[in-house]
Amino acid sequence: MKLTSFKGMAAGLVLSAIGVAASAFTAGTSPATPGSTIHWTDNAVGGKESEAHVASHNYAKSLSSAFRGASEKVMPSVVTIQSTGTQSQGSDSDQQGQLPEELRDNPLFKRFFENVPEGHFDSPGSQQRIGMGSGVIVDASGIILTNNHVVNGADKLLIKLHDGREFTATEWKTDPKSDIAVVKINSPTSLPVASIGNSDKIDIGDWVLAVGAPFGLDETVTAGIISAKSRGIGITAREEFLQTDAAINPGNSGGPLVNLDGEVVGINTAISSTSGGYQGIGFAVPVNLARWVGDELMAHGTVQRAFLGVGIQSIDDTLSKQFGLNTVKGAVVTDVRPGSPAAKAGLQSGDVVLEFDGMAISRPGDLQGRVERASLNEAHKVVVIREGKTMTVDVRVEAMPTNVSVEEPAKTETPAQTGFNGLGLQLTDLTSDVAKQLGMENVTGLVITGVRAGSPADNAGLEDGMVISKVGQTGVKSLADFSAAMNDVSLKDGVLLLVRVGEASRFVVIRN
Repeated sequence: MKLTSFKGMAAGLVLSAIGVAASAFTAGTSPATPGSTIHWTDNAVGGKESEAHVASHNYAKSLSSAFRGASEKVMPSVVTIQSTGTQSQGSDSDQQGQLPEELRDNPLFKRFFENVPEGHFDSPGSQQRIGMGSGVIVDASGIILTNNHVVNGADKLLIKLHDGREFTATEWKTDPKSDIAVVKINSPTSLPVASIGNSDKIDIGDWVLAVGAPFGLDETVTAGIISAKSRGIGITAREEFLQTDAAINPGNSGGPLVNLDGEVVGINTAISSTSGGYQGIGFAVPVNLARWVGDELMAHGTVQRAFLGVGIQSIDDTLSKQFGLNTVKGAVVTDVRPGSPAAKAGLQSGDVVLEFDGMAISRPGDLQGRVERASLNEAHKVVVIREGKTMTVDVRVEAMPTNVSVEEPAKTETPAQTGFNGLGLQLTDLTSDVAKQLGMENVTGLVITGVRAGSPADNAGLEDGMVISKVGQTGVKSLADFSAAMNDVSLKDGVLLLVRVGEASRFVVIRN
């Protein structure tokens, strides 16, 4: 809808209202005579209210009072962050196409968006990028918590406080893996700080408020509930987002998500949207994670994460049945890095991790988060299920190596076995030469050299070059081992295989 048609619609509404008023006079209603007065009635009851109405009205007023109290408590600590940086000519930062078509040429909305990091409006040849986000003061000396993407690439940060004062940031430190950053300003006076809550204790259904500067509109507060926890949405390397339906829009990034006590429980980070605007699903970094990252950045300038040395995989219904579990929660260990803390503690491939230091593990991200924040060189208790039995293992995590990335090896030719087995696979022994070509030194197993189209193995996603290390809980080093292990399983019930590609392993269930 163009702006001109909106103006026309507004005029039509005004004319309709005038028409209604005119018709009332023509129907015989006498206009007020000069000198007459209107008798206003304050706090009129207008009849006896039911007890149910009074109760619901009082409840609504109490909720409104809670929203107001939480807003008043956190608002003095909320800041607006304007970032100025440079970008190469023709860079792909312009996201104006995310706006609805009828608003793309509307100068009002362009003004609202032009200082927002999630939607730039630079001309194709422009060298300057101006973005706007939000933040929250967490230390009276002038330390501000915000998102990495709010300050990333900035040459200068201008911080505007609730009381109208403006400061240029003296430094900022970032952690792209969690999308958290800390910004430092120098203030001659002590600054108002936000109260920090406990994001582990917030529950689905709890009321929350999102505070920030959406579309450049400073000090905006929206309300909603926590609609999910521990969300992974694929935008950062470390994800355990709080999901909320409180309205979050471009410019809210870095601002606080607070509970009804006015305590910060999250840092607003992202939205799920097809239009670029609010559609009912927003995400915030839990404050417990953001607080830990902030402390690490201030203490070390970078985040020092701990390391266990295992590959892990989520448990679904199919894997749960294969492992004989009565739950679909946990993280299954797919491989153990030699010499790692996990190897020293005796963890094994196929172990299902249920707890770490007394905290329940529902998915791999839970275990990763707990381990990375664990104290170094201290014993941590890990509860696992191994071959149907529950046991506790003590591990001492170590500092994460600088490079623990997993690379996928290049395809290589291997001698093929004639004929396909019942799974639809061609297999051959993993020789030392083939293992070296595949980047799998010190690995034992069988190499997949062919997958029959439409077979159970093909439907399970197996491919040439993968290495099968286990059938069920049995390790296989030769074709004879594989044949023997297959005698104890059936395609009807599902065949559990541990397959490896490069440095990564995962369990796969094959069935008819």
